[in-house]
Amino acid sequence: MYKALLVRFGEISLKGKNRSFFVNKLVENIKGALRETGAYQIEKSYGRIYLYIEGNPELYIEKLKLIPGIVSISPVAIIEPEIEKIKEMALKVFDYSVKEYPATFKVETSRPNKEFPLQSPEISREVGAHLLRNINTRRPEQLKVDVHNPEHLLSLEIRRDKALVYTESIPGIGGLPVGTSGKGLLLLSGGIDSPVAGWLSLKRGMTLDAIYFHSFPYTSDRAREKVLDLARILSKYSGKINLFINHFTDIQMEIRKKCPPKYTITIMRRMMFRIAEEVARKNKNLVLVTGESIGQVASQTLESMHVINEVTNLPVLRPLISMDKTEIIQIARKIGSYNTSILPYEDCCSIFVPKHPVTRPTLKDTLEAEKDLEIERLIAESMEKSETVIIG
Repeated sequence: MYKALLVRFGEISLKGKNRSFFVNKLVENIKGALRETGAYQIEKSYGRIYLYIEGNPELYIEKLKLIPGIVSISPVAIIEPEIEKIKEMALKVFDYSVKEYPATFKVETSRPNKEFPLQSPEISREVGAHLLRNINTRRPEQLKVDVHNPEHLLSLEIRRDKALVYTESIPGIGGLPVGTSGKGLLLLSGGIDSPVAGWLSLKRGMTLDAIYFHSFPYTSDRAREKVLDLARILSKYSGKINLFINHFTDIQMEIRKKCPPKYTITIMRRMMFRIAEEVARKNKNLVLVTGESIGQVASQTLESMHVINEVTNLPVLRPLISMDKTEIIQIARKIGSYNTSILPYEDCCSIFVPKHPVTRPTLKDTLEAEKDLEIERLIAESMEKSETVIIG
C-alpha cells in the first residue's frame, strides 16, 4: 500500500537563503539513521522530503521519529494526478486505515498544482462522495461526514507530477537538524537532568560530545556503565558521541583533605568546569552544557553558578534552568532515559557530600577555600588518566 513516506520540517522553511544548508544536513542525518534499515531513495522538494521505501514503513518511521528537525511523517500512497485514480486510491487507503465502524470522516485537499481542473473543495466533495457511496453499500449508514470534529481525516495533495493520499501524520521531534548549530560538550552524570539537557541541545541543532567524571572505587563500574547507557540513548537522536571519561577520584580526595567541608561541592564543580574547558578546547567544542536548574540543589543557586562559572571563559548553556523536576522527568520519560537514570548507582556528585553545603558562596571566600589545592597538577594528572569511548 504505502511505498513512500512524506517527511515534513518546520522552522527550517523560515531560513531564507540558508535553507538549503539545513535541508541538506537533515537529509544527511536521515541517511545516517537509515543506513541499516533497508533500501530507499530520497527526493527533496520545497518544504518537504519524500522517502521512497521498500519494506515495512514502520521500520523507517521508528528511526525518523528520533531525528531532530523532522516535524512529522506520513505514510503516503502516490498516484498520477487524475481524479478517478485519486478516488480509487482514496478508497483503498481509507479501507486500509479504518477498521472500526460507525465512523465519521473528512476529506481535506491541498492543491499546489493550480492547473488541476478541479479546485480543492470540489476534489474533497468528489472523493468524499465516492467513499460514502462505496463504504455505505457494504456497511449501511456506518460512515458519515463530520467537517468539524471527524474521527478520521483523509488528506490529499495534488502536485504537478503526482497526487498523495494519506490518513496519518505522525509527530516528530521538530527543532533543527543536528550539526547546524555548532558543537558542545555535555557534562553527563548518571542522573535524570543532564541527559535531558543534552537532548534539548540536540533538538536545537547542536552536535554533542560528553564528559563523565568517574570516582572509582567510590563510584562503581556499574555507575560508569550507566552513563555509557545514557550516552547510547542520546546517540539514537544524534549519531556518534565522543564520551570522555575523566578520572576524578584524586581530585575529590584532595578537596576533602584540604578544603572546608561546606565548600567541597562548589570547589568540586569548579574543578569539573576547568577540566571540561580543557577537554572542550582540545576537541573544538564551543560551549559547555549542563543539567542545572535554579534552586534544585545547593550548587544550583545563582550565587553558586556565578562562582562556578568564574573558572571558564567558555559559554555555559543550561537548557533546564527554569524547569522544575516534574517537567524534567516528563521529558526524560519521553526520550527514554528516565529508567536508566534512576538505577541506584551513585555518581561522583553524590559522594563526600557535606551535611551543610554553602548555598550562596562568594568568589572571595571560594578562592580562599581552594588556595591549598595544586590545581594545575591535579588537572594534568586527571587528564592523563582519562579515556575516550565512541558511542553510536
